[in-house]
Amino acid sequence: MKALPIAEVVRHPLITEKGTAQSAQGKYAFEVAPSANKEQIKEAVEALFKVKVVSVNVMNRQGKMKRMGRSQGMTHAWRKAVVTLRAGDKIQIIEGV
Repeated sequence: MKALPIAEVVRHPLITEKGTAQSAQGKYAFEVAPSANKEQIKEAVEALFKVKVVSVNVMNRQGKMKRMGRSQGMTHAWRKAVVTLRAGDKIQIIEGV
């Protein structure tokens, strides 16, 4: 498998109500490249945020059918990763929080 650059593995953090609640337990969610595996995600998060990753869980999210008037289409499918950090480590996703 071709190795992805670190900047392409983690696309952006997912800021949701559930994700914010899980951050208190040291779990953070990210949208990641569809071809990234758990080891690549772990290395990317450790390099980008200078933290120690304990575990990585990934899931593939299917696109949804959307309609606008008579036309319809699909949203894109994407891959989600939930990263658990070592106790005491934190990622500051939003500035000032």
